[in-house]
Amino acid sequence: MLEVRNLRKIFFQHTPNEKVALDGVDLTLAEGDFVTVIGSNGAGKSTLLNLVAGEFRPEAGTVHIDGVDVTKMPVHKVARWVGRVFQDPMAGTTPNGTIEQNLAMAFARGKTRGLRTGVTRAKRELFREELASLELGLENRLRTDVGLLSGGQRQALSLLMATFSGPKILLLDEHTAALDPARAALVTRLTDEAVARHGLTTLMVTHNMHQALSMGNRLIMMHEGRIIYDLAGEDKKKATTDDLLHEFAKLKAVSDRTLLA
Repeated sequence: MLEVRNLRKIFFQHTPNEKVALDGVDLTLAEGDFVTVIGSNGAGKSTLLNLVAGEFRPEAGTVHIDGVDVTKMPVHKVARWVGRVFQDPMAGTTPNGTIEQNLAMAFARGKTRGLRTGVTRAKRELFREELASLELGLENRLRTDVGLLSGGQRQALSLLMATFSGPKILLLDEHTAALDPARAALVTRLTDEAVARHGLTTLMVTHNMHQALSMGNRLIMMHEGRIIYDLAGEDKKKATTDDLLHEFAKLKAVSDRTLLA
């Protein structure tokens, strides 16, 4: 479903500030895989998601989604296959638009647009059904401006917008990090339910090690633009946060030795 081959991304190339963000990354997700991604700041996690989404173009390597090479496609064309939820609850919605207008735009993503009005009666009923699954009462507030919603409500709406139109790949970029614990727990539960309901292939970046272990069927750790640890199946089920902390400690030891060399 998702195939990343020898992906390399360099920022500020040929300048004193040159930064290799991804250094030959290979990653394959089968249909229905849910992969969580952990790593320290600057490890390349969000850069990987941005390249899959078409936000950046790599210096080398390819990205294929469902057998289609999307490496050089502009982001609006890649959106046909990709749904995404960002860390900032403000980023995934249009605050001046109503809930139903936001949902209509998400529903039309990647589809050929005709001359019909944005929100038909049939669409409105669909939106109510989908919103009811969030258990936040938003199905009764279709004409409320999104800017009036709380951060947790907006993030739940962003998640719905990213999933209900049937993307091939769902990208979650620390999408619960900006929420308080109660709202983060809600959005985490809604994420698991949406992924299961739609059978979505998912790549999720998180700094929360418990979340990384409890969600999905595979975990990868990134460091300095590379994937350096990969857990799947029973190995992931048996792993603990202490195991992950041990891997991080090994990375710190290597870094310390490098500085002292």
